[in-house]
Amino acid sequence: MTPAVEAAKAAGIAFEVVEYEHDASAASYGEEAAEKLGVEPERVFKTLVARLDGRQLAVGIVPVDAQLDMKALASALGGRRAEMAPPADAQRATGYVLGGISPLGQKRRLPAALDESALRFDRIYVSAGRRGVEIVLAPADLARLIGATVTAIART
Repeated sequence: MTPAVEAAKAAGIAFEVVEYEHDASAASYGEEAAEKLGVEPERVFKTLVARLDGRQLAVGIVPVDAQLDMKALASALGGRRAEMAPPADAQRATGYVLGGISPLGQKRRLPAALDESALRFDRIYVSAGRRGVEIVLAPADLARLIGATVTAIART
């Protein structure tokens, strides 16, 4: 049981936890999840931690087959610019390891934006807080639980 799963349970939302055998040599954790679970990559979302205006950490949640548009993330969360946070900062703030950072159950609740493409699906996949474990839930539930702004923050 991870903090992400505990947060979903505590919220009383409908969700499912799915697991797959994680390959430590995988080049992309998200694409590995999509492939091993037999799910379209646009339904599997990665959680990326960025730094807004050189200070505030924030989260961008985008499909694994897309990139996070830093300018759009900054704009969505009231900043002027954003850059990827150093891995150590992301891990320390969220309590998760890279490749297993979940938008749910983070140590510190960070401002978050969810790419609007998530709304095309009844359910999306996000990390459950450990490599090889995903939580499947409605995008509206995810956005509500983490207080995310839902807007266009992905680019292909």
